[in-house]
Amino acid sequence: MEKLPSPLLTDRFTAAVDFALVVHAAQVRKGTAIPYLSHLLAVASLVIEHDGTEDAAIAALLHDAAEDAGGRAMLAQVRARFGADVAAIVEACTDTFEARKPDWARRKEDYLGHLAAESNVQACLVSAADKLHNARAILHDLRAASDPQSVWDRFKAPRDGQGWYFGRLERTLSEKLAAHDGREIVVELRHALDAIAALPGSGPFGAGLAQGRAGARWAAAGEAHAMSH
Repeated sequence: MEKLPSPLLTDRFTAAVDFALVVHAAQVRKGTAIPYLSHLLAVASLVIEHDGTEDAAIAALLHDAAEDAGGRAMLAQVRARFGADVAAIVEACTDTFEARKPDWARRKEDYLGHLAAESNVQACLVSAADKLHNARAILHDLRAASDPQSVWDRFKAPRDGQGWYFGRLERTLSEKLAAHDGREIVVELRHALDAIAALPGSGPFGAGLAQGRAGARWAAAGEAHAMSH
């Protein structure tokens, strides 16, 4: 007898794809014309491939819905449509529900604190998949750009801040997923971050990355950017 697929994806997953398409219909990846749905599908794929549940795969499709499109009212919609378990993962992956986002450094420190206290391994899996796809996208764009600075200019946080945040995420997620197949995502995340740090012009990113991996709080050193996103 052939084994059933695991996770077994149902019409709930199909409905989540359709809902994500509506929620993010006008959104594109930073600095590109790529539909934002591509990111959500990639994150869901990583979750499915690394022992995620159907609820986690659905949450992967919707992990930015509340943050980008309606805050807690959107989270309530997710809960009503897909259940409390999906909504709990989405909530765990959201760093703010406010339309006007708080100070970048404080927001990221708060999210890291929540992640460190998170007991739901499926939520940590979705977070890891999200961060891996983001890192891979940055690496791809830096390699492809004739002017790599134009890639960094997409972000309001400075390069050292970006590196610090990724480093702290890697450190926390490696602990959270140490006994789960998602640990392989964290290994791939580390490789992607090392590759970014090795590129010309990425020295500040690498310095911040080392600081984050050491578990330090971020202290802005050289780059002065607004900390709003």
